[in-house]
Amino acid sequence: MPKLFSYSVLAAVTALVAFGAQAQEFPAAGRTITIVVPFTAGGPTDRVARDLAQALIKPLGGATIVVDNTAGAGSSIGTAKVARAAPDGYTLLLNHIGMATMPGLYRKLPFDVENDFAYLGVINDVPMTLIGKPNLPASNYKELTSYIAANKSTINLANAGIGSASHLCGLLFQSAIKTELTGVPYKGAAPAIADLMGNQVDLLCDQTTNTSQQIEGKKVKAYAVTTAKRLTTPGLKDLPTMQEVGVPNFEVTIWHGLYAPKGTPPAVVKKINDALKVALKDPTFVKNEEGLGAVVASDKRVEPAEHKKFVAAEIAKWTPIIKAAGVYAD
Repeated sequence: MPKLFSYSVLAAVTALVAFGAQAQEFPAAGRTITIVVPFTAGGPTDRVARDLAQALIKPLGGATIVVDNTAGAGSSIGTAKVARAAPDGYTLLLNHIGMATMPGLYRKLPFDVENDFAYLGVINDVPMTLIGKPNLPASNYKELTSYIAANKSTINLANAGIGSASHLCGLLFQSAIKTELTGVPYKGAAPAIADLMGNQVDLLCDQTTNTSQQIEGKKVKAYAVTTAKRLTTPGLKDLPTMQEVGVPNFEVTIWHGLYAPKGTPPAVVKKINDALKVALKDPTFVKNEEGLGAVVASDKRVEPAEHKKFVAAEIAKWTPIIKAAGVYAD
């Protein structure tokens, strides 16, 4: 019996040593790292992922990194794919604020956002803008609130679909002004913005990656930005914040984060996080993100523990707002 016990201990130690060696060798030569993006190619999140993939190659020792677009069901399909993947660091997830809103939008999810993933760090923040159709009578936010008060039964608020960034921002806006507006959902931001520019819908709250060009070209009316401070982007620097126009605690950014499946070895998590921190300071990556109107993360949320804490706070923030609206994606 003691001999058998010794063999068992030896086997366990051998397995642990092999497991540790595997973590130390990450990424192994010839292995491809896949970043799953739970949205279609060409969109804002996809662009962030492809920029990040390039910036991660060097700090991960020249590894081959590919982007896999697994879209559908408000990002839950691609997210579930990563939750089921082998916890070895070779399958990662890059998702946006949807990680915090899915628990409220879906009554049943095949994963637990807070417990089924290893958190690797926040990547960036993309501001939101409140914009209106060109022929809307209101020229500034004060005039807009008066116009809404007088015409709230006829004003509509477009969004890019249930659970989209614009939908969430719209819900928060209605909650802030204590007024329910008629929602007009679209299959994506592009058709929503096109109809806004064509005076077919009244208002839209969407991210700068989708609205900057239209604002700078004066193709829409812009009322406010949803960040705590004004933006420094030349075409948007004159936009007041929501706090400035009298809406306290209204701060919404579409942040992106990187994740791995639960159970990924701590040594692998550290290697990816270390590489992420280097990538976030890469001049080309920073320039590309600025071109999207995004601000690269440089605060404590780049640490895995702080990233997880941040997402938990975002879930607590968005779930009551979604439930109060009574809108579900399933």
